[in-house]
Amino acid sequence: MENLLIVIKQILSKYILCDSCLGRQFASLGYGISNSERGKSLKNALTMELHKEYLNGNENALQLIERIAKSGNELARNLLKKICNKNVDLHTCELCNNIMLKLDDYVKKIIEKLEKEKYEFDTFLIGSRIPLSILCKEEEIRAEFKLEYGESIKREINREIGKRLRQVIGKNYDPENPDLKILLVFNEEGLADVELEPSPLFIYGRYKKLARGIPQNKWIIKDEHGNYIRKYPDSIEEYIAIPILKMAEGVDYKFHGAGREDVDARMLGNGRPFVVEIRKPKKRKLDLKLLEKIINENAKGKVEVLCLSYGSRKLIRELKKLAEISIKTYRALVKVSRRITDEDLKKLENFFNNIVINQRTPRRVLHRRVDKVRKKKVYSIKARKVDDHHIELIIRCQGGLYVKELISGDEGRTRPSIAEVLNTEAVCEELDVINIEDITIKSFAEQFQ
Repeated sequence: MENLLIVIKQILSKYILCDSCLGRQFASLGYGISNSERGKSLKNALTMELHKEYLNGNENALQLIERIAKSGNELARNLLKKICNKNVDLHTCELCNNIMLKLDDYVKKIIEKLEKEKYEFDTFLIGSRIPLSILCKEEEIRAEFKLEYGESIKREINREIGKRLRQVIGKNYDPENPDLKILLVFNEEGLADVELEPSPLFIYGRYKKLARGIPQNKWIIKDEHGNYIRKYPDSIEEYIAIPILKMAEGVDYKFHGAGREDVDARMLGNGRPFVVEIRKPKKRKLDLKLLEKIINENAKGKVEVLCLSYGSRKLIRELKKLAEISIKTYRALVKVSRRITDEDLKKLENFFNNIVINQRTPRRVLHRRVDKVRKKKVYSIKARKVDDHHIELIIRCQGGLYVKELISGDEGRTRPSIAEVLNTEAVCEELDVINIEDITIKSFAEQFQ
């Protein structure tokens, strides 16, 4: 303790510091008290030691007692008054400029901002932006006195304001996944601004596309005059995301699908998993059953959603990964250029049984996908003759396989193909996704809520 008091004495002989700024330099010594309490205790201990020196004849001890009194320490102020009947004016902290003495005022400013913006949240996180001059000053003091047990002023401000705010508003502090991030912007004089950043809201569900000719996302192209126009009048993302955006009172949205089907393909069966990300939502507690009803009524006959629930950003990442490996089942109506036989159907079913397909990026998507060969698996094909030149195929395969090119061969870019095995031209006239297996369905999503 004696060595510690020597260091405290050296610090306070040169700098007038508030209790928090002194205590913070020794934040990892002791447990269960605030830096302000720690700093006050250190000043009291030093003041008593200085009083002893004064009683033993050291008149110079009064000078440091006076400096401690100027920082607001009551023991030093009372002692100075008792010894020499002297009152001193309070001095501004030479490190934080008294920022640490105004934390309760800052909490009031935060509450005013929260009441004005009216964001709905259960959990929050405090962040702060401190003037560089204060940060540098603190580092200079630590370097000068070789202090090794402190913490940053930024960390203390975030923690102490977080504790006060939690007591006042009754919300939980969550540094990992908060509903609302509260950023405190300080200047040399104190709190300059409070910025509120609500975390995105994630809504998970599955959609069915009941009609052909609807893209998953808005499709914007340039016309012959260089103007941007829509290629299709609507999209799945708009049918689903816009009602969610309105109910959440957000500013923007992003639609994340677990893969996508072609514009002219339907998505049937148990639906395709998706997550809608809402930016800066005012509301976070949505009536998901009502939302489901609104979406389905608005998109009646075109798009249908089911099993809406709350998701997370982690769920988005997992959906993207699983889109490439999940097992999907398609129904394809295929036209062939020669008369089809029962032997042809058996040949297809026998050949495409747990077989690996080498598929070079299809020509139709080369403008947006890297040109490379991907290996995808076909687990099974069930074939049914519709007429002499049409067959219906039920194809169970790995996600990410381009089924139209599996059928046509894409001029040899996909091998083996339906066309190659039948030794005839083959074209997909209709395509439906009829099942995405349970690896991407609700039981999976619940792990990431």
